[in-house]
Amino acid sequence: MRYFLALFFAATTALSAEIKTGVGQSKITPPDGIGLAGYYHERGSEGVHDDIFAKATVLDDGTTRAAIVVCDLISMPRWIVVEARHLIEQQTGIPGAKVMIAATHTHTAPVLTRETISDMISGGAKPIAQEYSRSLPKLIAEAVAAANDNRKPVRISVAKEYETKLGYNRRFWMRDGSVGWNPGRHNPQVIRPAGPIDPEVGLFYAETLGANSTPVLSFVNYAMHPDTTSGAKISADYPGALARIMSLYKGPDMMTIFANGTCGNINHIDVHWREQKGGTNEANRLGTILAASVFKAFPQLQPITNTGALRVQNELLKLPLATFTEVELAEARKDIAESKDNNRVGFMKLVRGYRILECADRKGAPMEVEVQVITLGRDVAWVSWPGEIFVELGLSVKNAAKFPNIYNVELANGAIGYIPNKSAWPEGNYEVESSRVAPGAGELLVTAALKMLDAAHTEATK
Repeated sequence: MRYFLALFFAATTALSAEIKTGVGQSKITPPDGIGLAGYYHERGSEGVHDDIFAKATVLDDGTTRAAIVVCDLISMPRWIVVEARHLIEQQTGIPGAKVMIAATHTHTAPVLTRETISDMISGGAKPIAQEYSRSLPKLIAEAVAAANDNRKPVRISVAKEYETKLGYNRRFWMRDGSVGWNPGRHNPQVIRPAGPIDPEVGLFYAETLGANSTPVLSFVNYAMHPDTTSGAKISADYPGALARIMSLYKGPDMMTIFANGTCGNINHIDVHWREQKGGTNEANRLGTILAASVFKAFPQLQPITNTGALRVQNELLKLPLATFTEVELAEARKDIAESKDNNRVGFMKLVRGYRILECADRKGAPMEVEVQVITLGRDVAWVSWPGEIFVELGLSVKNAAKFPNIYNVELANGAIGYIPNKSAWPEGNYEVESSRVAPGAGELLVTAALKMLDAAHTEATK
């Protein structure tokens, strides 16, 4: 069943256009004492390893302006998006519907107030988290305002590289016929990965015009969980390392914006490498490998000489909730209550319990999400995904759409948790147990994205 609430389509009919691009950023490093996000328990922070940022770029074809923002955060709650878009529209005149706001998903970011019952276990309900979360819309808007003010004519180029030994599917078929999740290194019960990866490293590059051009932006897109740095210090994880290394090659004035692809079931763990460790050194290793892939892509950069119009489309969807029985609801309440008293409830029961309680709290109301597509001519497209999306769904869009360069941007314009592909539901395990939506919800997102991509490509080829 398909749920469509609204369709916003902004387009011009120009066949080519001079493109202006600007970049800007705001430091969003939190105050001391805030908790860290990413797990089913509270974690206190113990300082800052490296600063975190909201990084923005504004694209302008002379008729339409659009902004893309990526923050070094665990997720992007919808209420923050709504408030930031309102401020951006006030300060820049860019309509809120033409702004995409995403998170990298670093697990060493401050905990956010999500306005769900999960705030009970994450620390998101604490005053320090609430105050920090309320500060984010203003900081995001400041980054976009700076990017808008810095617009200048640019030459756009695109390239791809493929990195097959960086991200790994973390779900595996086991010898007993089950699907395991993060089964451990050199586990003799592992047969093979239960799904693919997306090895594509996408590069969108902007530089000023003229013989003495200077770099403005490297937008990098790759699908892999940033849960590497670990520890108790604030860090952007490997996306931060990527940006630092890129600046060594292109200079500190070029902004590197990293947007995570559909990586709900992709992480960095090579189960066949026993010596692999976590920590800041591992984050630097991953960032270096990713940067090397971008460096290999630079000689392949192809300018887009006939950019065409900038188009933005948004569609609001209602995704059906994951189901549960009254018996399961009673068990969930019992498990969550016991977890507060003695912390002896198993991890999967905790995952299942909070999923059921959060769905029950909605009293049958479906999950309302946004899918947004930003396209430039007939060559480049950004697709927003409102959660942690299984890679199979993102690959479906890349394989079916006519745009040769598609940047899937996960945890954008909202974050409702894991969204597996339909065939993963009978396989079970962590991501499925955690998902707040019913089987087939991910395919609804794919259908919506492809519909908008097809419409944009048709307009661009007229």
